[in-house]
Amino acid sequence: MSSQIARRLALLTGAAFCALTAGFAAGQAAYPSKPIRLIAPFPPGGSSDTIARILGQKLAEDWKQRVVVDNRPGASGSIGTGIAAAAAADGYTLVVGSVAPIVLNPLFYKTPYNSLRDFVPVSIVASAPQLIVVKSTFPVKSMQDLIALAKSKPGALNFGSSGSGTLPQLGGLMFNTVTGAKITEIPYKGQAPALVDLMGGQVQVVFSDMPVSLPYVKSGAFRAIAVAGSKPFPLTPGVPTAIEAGLPGFVLDNWWGLLIPKGAPKSIVDRINAGIVKALKQPDVVERYTALGIESVTSTPQEFTSIIKSDQVKYVKVIKDAGIVMEP
Repeated sequence: MSSQIARRLALLTGAAFCALTAGFAAGQAAYPSKPIRLIAPFPPGGSSDTIARILGQKLAEDWKQRVVVDNRPGASGSIGTGIAAAAAADGYTLVVGSVAPIVLNPLFYKTPYNSLRDFVPVSIVASAPQLIVVKSTFPVKSMQDLIALAKSKPGALNFGSSGSGTLPQLGGLMFNTVTGAKITEIPYKGQAPALVDLMGGQVQVVFSDMPVSLPYVKSGAFRAIAVAGSKPFPLTPGVPTAIEAGLPGFVLDNWWGLLIPKGAPKSIVDRINAGIVKALKQPDVVERYTALGIESVTSTPQEFTSIIKSDQVKYVKVIKDAGIVMEP
């Protein structure tokens, strides 16, 4: 081969490489170039769905692409989360995760996904502790009142849960473990029917997601006797933490965050994280979150991963202490 031909081949190869590199970079910079599916693994109107719609609207405005909320409820969020895990790792399918489908469900039974093996946690997007509520006419005004009444009538008081592997269930079981009292679980297919029966007197207490029960507290229908956070919650002034009310170590914080199927390019993960941080700084988003009873928070992917890992360790102990037998 002559030196002239070799030089020409080298030039052509270099040009082709530059073109490919430029094309790849342009493709990365163009993300998103088509609509994005944001899976909410719970029914419309719930916390995950509402958060998805608020955040999805802001991301769509920023990215100039549609963000389509896709409700896939069932099995405490496991069905929708499993659908997201099986999606292409191209950045065009996201899922709103929370403590139940990401941490608790895999501890209770076999799920079609492994939370950290199959996903990249992108960012926390909201948080709120569980709110412990009773009907306002019920003769219990504090956590100490509830403990005393439960101990005087073992098994006579009922608490409404959202079924196996949910924070409302763990709240009641932790109450029994920490206090030595006994209240009886009445499982429901969600928190809304549990709160309906709280109003009707079929159950006497619910360890509830803040966005679901806070409107009832504000209306005067329910009384909040404690908030299950590590510190007082700004949206429930005057309500003590469960720890302050006499339940040591009683912390049940729920969080919501966006996850993406494992394998998506880091540049896309970073792009989504930046979009989330920008969206959650908007005053109207903070205002809408506050109206729901949740705080607007963000994290790095690494921080979100650490939160999931620490919650897995925490709830394994809670489940063991409560004597719950998990599926093999």
